[in-house]
Amino acid sequence: MKIDDIRRSYTKDKLDADNLAADPIVQFEQWLKDVIAAELPDPTAMCVATVDASGQPSQRLVLLKDVNSSGFTFYTNLGSRKASELAVNPKVSLHFPWHPLERQVIVYGTAERVPSSQVVKYFLSRPKESQLAAWASEQSRPISTRHALMQKFAEIKHKFAHGEVPLPSFWGGFLVKPSKIEFWQGGEHRLHDRFMYQRQADGSWQIERLCP
Repeated sequence: MKIDDIRRSYTKDKLDADNLAADPIVQFEQWLKDVIAAELPDPTAMCVATVDASGQPSQRLVLLKDVNSSGFTFYTNLGSRKASELAVNPKVSLHFPWHPLERQVIVYGTAERVPSSQVVKYFLSRPKESQLAAWASEQSRPISTRHALMQKFAEIKHKFAHGEVPLPSFWGGFLVKPSKIEFWQGGEHRLHDRFMYQRQADGSWQIERLCP
């Protein structure tokens, strides 16, 4: 198989400045509705990119759990690699790869911890098995075998067999406050449509078309 021959044409849609919302969050919400309506799997999955103290970037897929005028929210173990890196360098990038619609969204911004009241509210809304998994997994830490992980899960399940599962002290959320948001629509002959929203000092957004 020659991977350099793998390619396809992008012809599903076009993106024009006249059709863009003035606010990128409004534009994002419309595109997210399109993705959900198209029944794409994992429509809220996004790649979160962080950088460690040495400058080494790392990425992982997480699920977007809220989006509003303030930004984009996700939740995680606060001992995880991403949380540890955000504690040192809060600059972050999010990537939404909606390939079947030939669209991408890239968010550039700064992450800050969300209030504990918001974390509790979300944690209690999760399926109980997901709550138990949060207790069982020391995210990003080495573990000897999957059997050891499942044994820990069984122990936690027994411990919290009755009543609500409490919020772990090591679990929380991050709000990514965007400074720039790029919308990408695939185009014929690799002449893609790209528009960058950049937040101005007064809180408004400037929109520029970028070369593909």
